[in-house]
Amino acid sequence: MRVLEAQNAVLTNVEVYTFLSDQAKQYQSQKRRGPPNLEALRGEMIKYFETFPGPLSQKPLPFDVNSIPVLLKRLRPYKISKGECIMVVNMRPTSTAALNAVIEDMENRFNEEKQEEILNIVIEVLGEFPPPAEEDEDAMETTEDGS
Repeated sequence: MRVLEAQNAVLTNVEVYTFLSDQAKQYQSQKRRGPPNLEALRGEMIKYFETFPGPLSQKPLPFDVNSIPVLLKRLRPYKISKGECIMVVNMRPTSTAALNAVIEDMENRFNEEKQEEILNIVIEVLGEFPPPAEEDEDAMETTEDGS
C-alpha cells in the first residue's frame, strides 16, 4: 500500500468526533465489532471529547460540522489563518484572554473592538461554552482536624 496524499487536510475535533460517533453507530446497526484496538481507541477518543471542560462535552452540542464553513466565512474579513480558525473551532473561546491564546499576535493585529467582534462571532456561530457547574460549597468544606 502506498500513501498518495499525506496530510491532505486538517480536521477539527468536531469532525473527528462526528466521524467516530457515526462509525460506532454504523457498526452497532450492522451488529458487528471492529478490531479490538479500533474499538478501544474509538471509545477513548469519544470519552476524551465528551469530558468536561472539553468544548464537545456540552449536551446537546450547539454546533455541528455545518457550522464550520459559516464561521470561516464570517471570520474571513479579519484575515485569520487556517490554523487559527481550527484552534478557534476546537477551543470555542468565550473571553478575549482565551482568544488571545488562539490567535497569534492578537493585540497588535486587532484593536479591542475587533477582538470583541471576533469573540461575538464565535459565540454566535458555535454557541457559548458554559462555565463549570457550581459545586455545593458545604460539600467541599473540611475541618482543621480532617474530620
